[in-house]
Amino acid sequence: MESHGHGHGHGHGHSFRDRVRAVFRPHSHDAVDSIDAALAASAAGIRALKISLLVLGATALAQLAVVLVSGSTALLADTIHNFSDALTAVPLWVAFVIGRRAATRRYTYGYGRAEDLAGVFIVAMIALSAVVAGYESIHRIVTPQPVENVGAVLAAGVIGFVGNELVALHRIRVGRRIGSAALVADGLHARTDGFTSLAVVGAALGVLAGFPLADPIVGLLITVAILVVLRGAAVDIYRRLMDAVDPALVDTAEAAVRDVPGVVAVEELRLRWSGHRVRAEVGIAVDAGLDVVAAHDIATAVQHRLLHDVPRLVAATVHVGPPGADHAALAHHPGVLEAGAIVR
Repeated sequence: MESHGHGHGHGHGHSFRDRVRAVFRPHSHDAVDSIDAALAASAAGIRALKISLLVLGATALAQLAVVLVSGSTALLADTIHNFSDALTAVPLWVAFVIGRRAATRRYTYGYGRAEDLAGVFIVAMIALSAVVAGYESIHRIVTPQPVENVGAVLAAGVIGFVGNELVALHRIRVGRRIGSAALVADGLHARTDGFTSLAVVGAALGVLAGFPLADPIVGLLITVAILVVLRGAAVDIYRRLMDAVDPALVDTAEAAVRDVPGVVAVEELRLRWSGHRVRAEVGIAVDAGLDVVAAHDIATAVQHRLLHDVPRLVAATVHVGPPGADHAALAHHPGVLEAGAIVR
């Protein structure tokens, strides 16, 4: 028996204001609500990317102007990284737009995975910025060049930190609210960029103290910082592409299913991200003496509980059967029996 998904995008408050709001905006679990919540999340993500693109673009342009008059390698490395970070908003923006498309007979799960593909591009851009920054730093160590207008370099470093931190705060806040790991990771990336901008300030102070090699050396340190960010971003994107989820999320889902009256056992539980949305497939065992209607009611209750308890879940498919059901008919398809995550 299969039970079809429906979603929701609301919380359950218990304050007087929440109760009044519920009168005018009744609680609902229609499929339309799930679609509206998903579209609203994508729209919020797009707005965040627009804002971050403008802020980081302006920050990087201001730093570039200082690079041209100062010749600072550390600042050049930071500017390159900031331009790269600004440009990563573009593919993610496109991915959010594509992800809003309705499912088709070819793409039956929809286009949510476009976010993960954008993540691959983001990783490539971070890697490219590390290569360019590292090359320029080594080149300046081999062929030193004077750093001029050190005061302007100091100011540019501070501008870079402030711009990146503002973008990081906004991306992380929106990403967590809508459940977009890609947007949160991009926000953490921006925060790391902010601290590398502070390193530029350290390089300028080193030059002022009479140690000109401080500039390309800090450029190399920034390159290392970029590589650290690259590793973290690559791991996150790899896990998404491999359908990895936080085990704590599986624990939450399992506990939710087990708490539903009538569920004898949880025989299978699978979760997967599709962009910033989660989908679930669950197999439960119920009393073999139940009729079809009663079993269906339990499946619906399981689905309803999952939609409430599992963050960002938009759909759940529930299979119902008796305890120890005979799957002999599938014995010649061993891959089918082994595909699920068996929960005991």
